Amino acid sequence: MQPFELTLNTFLDHAARWHPQTEVVTARQGETSRRIGYADLREGALRVLALLTELGVEPGDHVATLAWNSQTHMEVWYGIMGLGAACHTLNPRLTADQLAAMLRQSQARVAIVSADLLPLARQVAARIPLRSILVIDGGVEEVGEGVASLETLVATRRPAARWADVGEDAPSGLCFTSGTTGAPKGVAYTHRSSYLHTLRLLQADVMGFTARDTVLAAVPMFHANAWGLPFAAPAVGARLVLPGRHADGRSLATLIADEGVTVAVGVPTVWIGLLEHVETHGETLPSLERIVVGGSSMPAALMERLERVLGIVVQTSWGMTELSPLGTMASPATSRRDAGVSGRPSVGIDLLLTDAAGRPLPEQRGVEGHLRVRGPAVVERYFGQDEPVTDADGWFATGDLARLDAEGNLTITGRAKDLIKSGGEWINPAHIEEIVGALPEVSMAAVVGRTDPKWGERPILLVEMRKGADIDDLDLLGSLRGQVASWWIPETVIRLPEMPKAATGKIDKMRLRTLYSQAAG
Repeated sequence: MQPFELTLNTFLDHAARWHPQTEVVTARQGETSRRIGYADLREGALRVLALLTELGVEPGDHVATLAWNSQTHMEVWYGIMGLGAACHTLNPRLTADQLAAMLRQSQARVAIVSADLLPLARQVAARIPLRSILVIDGGVEEVGEGVASLETLVATRRPAARWADVGEDAPSGLCFTSGTTGAPKGVAYTHRSSYLHTLRLLQADVMGFTARDTVLAAVPMFHANAWGLPFAAPAVGARLVLPGRHADGRSLATLIADEGVTVAVGVPTVWIGLLEHVETHGETLPSLERIVVGGSSMPAALMERLERVLGIVVQTSWGMTELSPLGTMASPATSRRDAGVSGRPSVGIDLLLTDAAGRPLPEQRGVEGHLRVRGPAVVERYFGQDEPVTDADGWFATGDLARLDAEGNLTITGRAKDLIKSGGEWINPAHIEEIVGALPEVSMAAVVGRTDPKWGERPILLVEMRKGADIDDLDLLGSLRGQVASWWIPETVIRLPEMPKAATGKIDKMRLRTLYSQAAG
């Protein structure tokens, strides 16, 4: 057989040759959307590669991006990776101090930044030296001091003749975990790991994109490689729609309708916004066939509401940055409506339930255990660390509590770190959140532990209500009676105008604990 390196640039090569006119569309608020075919996007990526080479970027270096989902950001990705460097995606919802700490680890000295994020980039540059800041997707008010327009620079360069000679085990990307449950940690992806992850995404029982699909990437490119969508779409010649920075319900509804989106991918909070906009304005989205949900669990009532109102199929999934990120996904043909069910693993990843000490449970079905995973796209060690985070058999401990049903469908039942110990017994917040979050009046629900002089900890319930909806505290708590143990039921309800969210769109449990875990006075 021919030796063939599994490198990510081959996906764009394929799209440019066999789907050259298929579009990548970038939404621009208040302006006409930007469009480019895969053949021209490949040429743009090779221009970026040529520019970075001139700037002294070498194979093995890291190049940072601080940018929204756009055509140019995608060209930059392929240009960086095609050079043999690694793309270090930075989350613009983090602070300058947090971003600088990550850059100290990756030692990236070139940053490619969306124009509206230039002030944040300058704050970062004041904390850690950057050799160059290249601005994309907008004008630059001033140049000099290492700041320049990438689009202006690449316009005068000839594209590189070819991609660099990159091996499949070379690093391709670096993404830090969200930090919702602890300090962010870097996960380094290789060409091989992301290539194999892409093939898993494209299986029919997973995302199963085809050349007839128009895919909306509502998940940010700085969030675990946008779940692999910038690789999967060109791999099959699907149209790819990128929303820029605007992921509110109105903007997404307009984009889905205008571009004929068939599959939309993102976290639950995004689809709550879309659903509430559509319901309020009586809009329809006839092209939309599927929504793929990940990042956090979706209540069954919300899933059923989405399917009923939009006439679509909702696919639930579970994953982590450490898994590249896909772990399991419900098949579109057999979408499950049971609360929390996230489907089965596809070939290339395996699951194991253990006890708290890491010993495999003798029975793997119908019992709750600590979830471990392994596979060729699963982290072995965190970036910059010598010691592996896997055990002797290669299993990575996810920190999740989980259950597998008789058919192998996974349900995440909670985070081990989220458990609340009250009077020496454990309370699982996820069960309470699932029940309260299913109420039609509730938009989001979260439960955290608060110190208690008698019980050690007691759960408190925090809710964000749906616009215009109302329900009293007794009825909120009454929904739990008969469904959880009576001593699990919180005594305190706190209503929030807006639930705090982490940088990836998940509910920020760390922030909630900081604000509400200590008893008053």
